[in-house]
Amino acid sequence: MTPHPPDPGFFLGYSKKIPPAFLRLSLVFAACFLLGLATAALALSLGGSNPGSGGYVDELKGGRVSGVLEDRPYPILRVPARDGRASRAIMLAGQGKTGVAAQAGPLEGRWTEVGGIFVKRGDLDMLLVAGDGIKPATTPVNAAEPEAPVPLGRWRLTGEICDGKCYAGAMRPGSGLAHKACANLCIIGGVPPVFVTTAPVEGRNFLLMAGPDGGPLPRALLDKTAVLMELEGEVERRDDLLIFRVDMPGKAGTGS
Repeated sequence: MTPHPPDPGFFLGYSKKIPPAFLRLSLVFAACFLLGLATAALALSLGGSNPGSGGYVDELKGGRVSGVLEDRPYPILRVPARDGRASRAIMLAGQGKTGVAAQAGPLEGRWTEVGGIFVKRGDLDMLLVAGDGIKPATTPVNAAEPEAPVPLGRWRLTGEICDGKCYAGAMRPGSGLAHKACANLCIIGGVPPVFVTTAPVEGRNFLLMAGPDGGPLPRALLDKTAVLMELEGEVERRDDLLIFRVDMPGKAGTGS
């Protein structure tokens, strides 16, 4: 009787020789597995949100900017038009995860000078105030009073609640679930929150957020950060800054 040749696909663990068919199968499997990992990594990187081109900008170069200070909903410096430049409303925050309400409150409505460094992303900019960077200043001769806020009506907007400092470039990413805890800490600390919209409002994709009374953002909305949602409220313009006085959840529809 002629013996049958051994099955080339049968592998004995104690054998020192790997059957050719088994070796080929292992190599094909390893190559497909590595290709799958590379494809998945590429898809995740392309599908992630762009951290943006924001960052720190030393616009003042050690100097200071002057204007009228307002502290609601968050500290804002209203810089009048001059030297061919339009009037400007600058959001203010501290160097860490803190705001500057304690410094700004006593100077509400007064002419003030502020020093620090900007963080900018697109048309979003925020001045990060140096330690003692907010000081009273002498009102310039013939200084114009800031214009009254301009109501822009009631809007229902889709977007994401972010803290304005990190979203502008202080952190990357400064939005999305990976940044939720950081955003909440910043907003609780007094950093002005912004609503980043999926479609422009009067040409802008971010709005400083306020409560329905025009004060700070209610803490009840902190669990809504970092997710795509819909909010409704009144929008107003102060110089070049839009402010979104958002309704509380339950008054307007929200969703993700």
